[in-house]
Amino acid sequence: MTQVSGLSEGSSASGKVRLAYLVSHPIQYQAPLLRRIAQEPDIDLTVLFGSDFSLRGYKDEGFGVEVEWDIPLLEGYRSEFLPKLRDTGKVSPTSPVSRGIYNRLRTPNGAPAFDALWVHGYASLNALQAILAANALGIPVLLRAESWLADRSRSPLKLAIKSFIFNDLRHFIAATLPIGTANARYWRHYFGHEMPQFLMPYAVDNLFFARRAEDAAASEQQLRLELGLEPGHPVILFASKLQQRKHCDHLIEAYYSLLRDHDTSGYKPYLVIVGSGEERANLEARCLDLGLANVRFAGFQNQSALPRYFQLADVFVLPSRHEPWGLIVNEAMAAGCPVIVSSDVGSGPDLVTDGVEGYIYPVGNVAALTTALSRVLNSPEAASTMGEATRRRIAAWSFEEDIQGLRQALAYTTRKLRA
Repeated sequence: MTQVSGLSEGSSASGKVRLAYLVSHPIQYQAPLLRRIAQEPDIDLTVLFGSDFSLRGYKDEGFGVEVEWDIPLLEGYRSEFLPKLRDTGKVSPTSPVSRGIYNRLRTPNGAPAFDALWVHGYASLNALQAILAANALGIPVLLRAESWLADRSRSPLKLAIKSFIFNDLRHFIAATLPIGTANARYWRHYFGHEMPQFLMPYAVDNLFFARRAEDAAASEQQLRLELGLEPGHPVILFASKLQQRKHCDHLIEAYYSLLRDHDTSGYKPYLVIVGSGEERANLEARCLDLGLANVRFAGFQNQSALPRYFQLADVFVLPSRHEPWGLIVNEAMAAGCPVIVSSDVGSGPDLVTDGVEGYIYPVGNVAALTTALSRVLNSPEAASTMGEATRRRIAAWSFEEDIQGLRQALAYTTRKLRA
């Protein structure tokens, strides 16, 4: 099945680099980037999906609710859904599994159908068979993934097996596309310094979130009424899946400490928690135990609704452990919101400088998180200055930098494109 919106089907025009992108399913974060790549006049992009489950309403295990994205996932670029061999409606190493990948990467006469293959992730049967098929056809492979070294603890045996696998895998990869500093360090660790790297930063549609947040300013009082927030009080925002590793519980404890141990008489903040998941009942019970009457649980909010909450917030907090990136940080910054992130949030080194865009605190250190909250909220001027700094910082971490990195990688691997 081929999906084309606003693009003509058919063979690549002369002089264009034919790029195939293999990914498990349509992803809300990636769709705007794919539309932007498709606008490049000398890149002929075809996206190959293994599954279409995200186009339908489905239960997200992390959110714990039925999810149906309210932004277009297929418009503006050419895409195909590969024939299914196995599709459980979830992403795992063994799902989705497609058939016919080798045949799709070649023309009827056996020649390569593409000049390069970009693969998202490596730890799945689909990715591995695509990498092997591309190499058999002489198509260079570009690898992009979220992986980093500060991952969950693994046994020495598992680490040895991983190193063994990577030692072979690196011979099949022409270049990697790091999403940031931590990811680049990961590729150097496993593939060595000789592996070419071209930064393709993890970015979101900055303009979308900036404009939606600006438009939401006119209805801020309406949202305050919906949430039962008194005018003039600052808002601390958490927006993510309510899973244990996201550690919204740390933020609740820090909020309690802020109210108990710091003089908040001048601002008396609210805590707004956006998201759903298996930890929600525990978090609500903890707020009740602590007597926190100014915490609001807003539930799952879709992409188009999130900017309302970013605009409302005076500071956004992501206290996660094992967070390879955290694109929600990009979204909050694009909306001009100061951010506080734990040291386990992979985007921190690239997007946050202490005291400028916000703060990075040691993961799990509730006292340090409390101090960071106090520093942001004690002065409205400080929060405003940090908000402007987030806009400036994120402006240089955008789809345009993605295009630059992708073009450099294609120029290097295909010799058919100018960087």
